[in-house]
Amino acid sequence: MSARAPRLVIGGTGSGCGKTTITCALLQAFVEQGLDTAAFKCGPDYIDPMFHSRIIGTRSRNLDAFLCGRDTVPALLQRSAGRDISVIEGVMGYYDGLAGTSSENSTADIARLTQSPTVLVVSAKGMSLTLAALLRGFLQFEQNTVRGVILNGISPRMTDYYAGIVEQNTGLSVFGAMPTDAACAVESRHLGLVTAGEIQNLKQKMQALAHHARDGLQLDALLALARTAPELQEQLPPVPVCGTGLRIGVARDEAFCFDYADSLDVLTRMGAQLVPFSPLHDAHLPEKLDGLYLCGGYPELYAQQLGANRTMLADIRAAIADGMPTIAECGGFLLLHKTLTGVPMADICGGTAQMGSRLKQFGYITLTANSDSLLCRQGETLTAHEFHYAQSTQPGADFSAQKPLRTRGWQCIHASDTLHAGYPHIHFAGNVPAAQRFLHRCQTYHQEAKR
Repeated sequence: MSARAPRLVIGGTGSGCGKTTITCALLQAFVEQGLDTAAFKCGPDYIDPMFHSRIIGTRSRNLDAFLCGRDTVPALLQRSAGRDISVIEGVMGYYDGLAGTSSENSTADIARLTQSPTVLVVSAKGMSLTLAALLRGFLQFEQNTVRGVILNGISPRMTDYYAGIVEQNTGLSVFGAMPTDAACAVESRHLGLVTAGEIQNLKQKMQALAHHARDGLQLDALLALARTAPELQEQLPPVPVCGTGLRIGVARDEAFCFDYADSLDVLTRMGAQLVPFSPLHDAHLPEKLDGLYLCGGYPELYAQQLGANRTMLADIRAAIADGMPTIAECGGFLLLHKTLTGVPMADICGGTAQMGSRLKQFGYITLTANSDSLLCRQGETLTAHEFHYAQSTQPGADFSAQKPLRTRGWQCIHASDTLHAGYPHIHFAGNVPAAQRFLHRCQTYHQEAKR
């Protein structure tokens, strides 16, 4: 079944050019116009979608061909069909993809896969005719869907000047300009921007950005461009319904906030009920759980508070020791150490974890199971990614990790029949058999608990 899905990719010349600012400005402006607006993020980032979600009032979703599969990405986007507009924020520079040497899984790749027109964000300050040369390079480098440009960091009064240069030398449309506004800036930390929930005046910042967008950008022309996108025909394949009646506890609070909406949707499509809880604020786990999902986040920022919640840590320790199937990714894995930054934690995996001053691992990996375990049989693989500054004395050795297009590899993850705990993040939309195995094991635990 095909369906109309007006959509627009906001790409960029590189990280820091203003993609997130422009995307948020457009989302807020479209919402204020009363448009039914959806948001997406190319790649594996968790933080930018949090900003999108706060603006549009529903979950922003990730489009990642490595984690989810090339056939799956258009189908995930197709779920936005019927919306007035979908804004897709790019990742890094437009052609930056796997291993930094391929455009596979880049913004350009996702735009091609989904047949979505692209508008490039360019920081134009300090350039004039050179801007045309830069854009010609983007247009000629590979097949692309670039149709226009938004100029960032300059006054909208300069739009006509730059439009003459760009349109005469490249044929691209200039959809306006956005000035720099220090009052709208968002602070950063070691994993990127601070999360949307930590900014008390976020709504005011986004409204200010929308005001700049209305003044400086051609919103009607951008919407018209989005409507030129062809209909999407792909549908998500059915998944086995194997989780009916199961209750899966999902950690969700300020410390544990890195999860993928479409990944969790796989579990609910399989019939499971997701039960959110807070390791920070709740004294105990929810009752009658059949499985645990401890996602990533910033537990290191809340180590003292987590360590002081002894009843919650005791519940998690007892549940896992009792055989409750558990997935713990990155931040969730840190919670299962003996200590995190010197503070006692749940002590399931042993070892200590400390924060470092630089990234320990970064990027996409393929995981190969060294033996049968909760999510995989020996020799089976999972697509995943890592991004962390923490260093563990016990990272695990039940999977072999391999970077794409490179020879570098290492051992990682603690895995057993009921546990999968390590730094790598996975996405169930691209690892459906792993989700199925997880819920089958949860079903066994549920049945044993009834005896």
